[in-house]
Amino acid sequence: MTRKELLSFMRSERWATQASVTPYHGVQAAVVGIAVSDDFEIVFDTLTDSRKAKNLRANPSIAFVIGAIGEGVERTVQYEGIADMPSGDELRRIREVYFDVFPDGRERLTWAGLIHVRVKPTWIRYSNYAPQPPLIVEFDGSALRALVNQFP
Repeated sequence: MTRKELLSFMRSERWATQASVTPYHGVQAAVVGIAVSDDFEIVFDTLTDSRKAKNLRANPSIAFVIGAIGEGVERTVQYEGIADMPSGDELRRIREVYFDVFPDGRERLTWAGLIHVRVKPTWIRYSNYAPQPPLIVEFDGSALRALVNQFP
């Protein structure tokens, strides 16, 4: 699995299920529209008073499942990371990543309380169950850093 192949798969999916932890150690999940940067950062928008935003301010740990298991589609990415809500130049940069996938996101900038969340990966697992044996590749620690730093 190359950097280019993994990015291509992750970018082929515009929607993902995200999960975060509530301040009382419960769980919350939602489907969000995602964009993926060249460094495997996931960017999505939400409202500042949404459950996910409140959860991430209290505990920035977040997980995603990207892809689906269905007829003829047996590939997924499980992704864990740390979320933040950047400002200044970083906010402008991640918004452009998001707007490349969701051009209508510019129109939502007028919504009261709209924020953009950036997630930096700490662990990624790609699974393709179509071949036998299945192809399952995990990236964490130094393997994840090497993947991010690979030439495109």
